Amino acid sequence: MICNTFPRFLAAVLLLAAVGAVAGTPPSTELAAADAAPQSAPSSPRTTTAPQAKTDISGHKRTGKASYYGKKFTGQKMADGTRMDPHSDNAASKTLPLGTTAKVTNTETGQSAQVTIQDRGPYVKGRIIDLSPKTAREIGLDRHDGIATVVVTPIEVPLPDGGLKRGAAAGDRGAIKRPAADKSK
Repeated sequence: MICNTFPRFLAAVLLLAAVGAVAGTPPSTELAAADAAPQSAPSSPRTTTAPQAKTDISGHKRTGKASYYGKKFTGQKMADGTRMDPHSDNAASKTLPLGTTAKVTNTETGQSAQVTIQDRGPYVKGRIIDLSPKTAREIGLDRHDGIATVVVTPIEVPLPDGGLKRGAAAGDRGAIKRPAADKSK
């Protein structure tokens, strides 16, 4: 039995070798050099998101460009699992932890609003936060402008251990306060 299948096996190997040569398989010296090179983690061809930025739990304010979620994102699932509601105070940040509450102030208008970071983004260079349409309107950012320079000042930052850190806006009298949750229910 082995004697009968060996010629077929040898023919298959030779055929694969010939196909590899025609397809431009690198010479064995290039293969050996590639094997000797340090290997990095393989990249997935399905990866479509930008690389993760380092999470910032410092609580310090930052200044940068803000934009707002377009209509096409309404109802889309955000990083925290909830759906994007254009009438809510949700926002996206690449660096602030999910669940962070922050005060966002438009430097041109002086108008502020409180947001909760529920998503990742924006993935446009130079932008630090994406706002819900409701929040964008509250700070004077409209569709015609598209972007605005803002100051993002954390109020409360969730920590990896489950605790909360008070941010730079925690003691700010201008910080917008939320009503306390009713725990009697």
